[in-house]
Amino acid sequence: MGNYTYLAIDILTILFPFLLSFDKKVHFYKYWKSLFVGILWVGSVYVCWDMLYTYLGVWSFNARYTLSFRIGALPLEEWLFFLVVPYACAFIYTCLNAYFTIKQAGKLLWSLFFISGIMLIIIGIIFHDLYYTAATMLLAGAVNCFLYFVRSKLTQFNLRVFLYSFLVALIPFLIVNGLLTSLPVVLYNNAENLGIRIYTIPVEDVIYGYVLLLGTIVIMQQAKKAKR
Repeated sequence: MGNYTYLAIDILTILFPFLLSFDKKVHFYKYWKSLFVGILWVGSVYVCWDMLYTYLGVWSFNARYTLSFRIGALPLEEWLFFLVVPYACAFIYTCLNAYFTIKQAGKLLWSLFFISGIMLIIIGIIFHDLYYTAATMLLAGAVNCFLYFVRSKLTQFNLRVFLYSFLVALIPFLIVNGLLTSLPVVLYNNAENLGIRIYTIPVEDVIYGYVLLLGTIVIMQQAKKAKR
């Protein structure tokens, strides 16, 4: 597919979640406004991060598999990535909420969530000289710790449902990222990551995706609450 490869991956990522957004039980289309608030806030951070790391040479994009059109040094498809991936994963979260009765997370799960945040921060500090590793670990750790301390205000967010939905989303996420990194569409500077791979995917990508989805879903849920 040549230059349309990344665009095709984006389209396939969102195609089925979009078509199923009108399911009578899920009614995901009713979440669109709130979802796009989350996508706007979190996506803005990620686009700036993406631009900076492209400039620093932490990663780059293969012109063979992307369109020539660029916005801020990023291919158009990379901008779309920050729309289609959060959309698909927020859809999974909403489906689990709609079809299953999953109780709210208790003190133990929240405590483990907080401890994992501390561990991620420690890893980020240890590998502070690796741009990609440090940024993903420190950001994920900081987000976990912050959410732990404001958990009483997150009345619409269900941590347990999010963790289940993230595990489900890992399957398509790894497929999509596997394509992006095996062709490769995205090329990584291995001097800036741990060098640990899941197939061809840097392990940091999992944490990168985790924060992208967590932030988007939390904001989506809070924005929906504010409209009530």
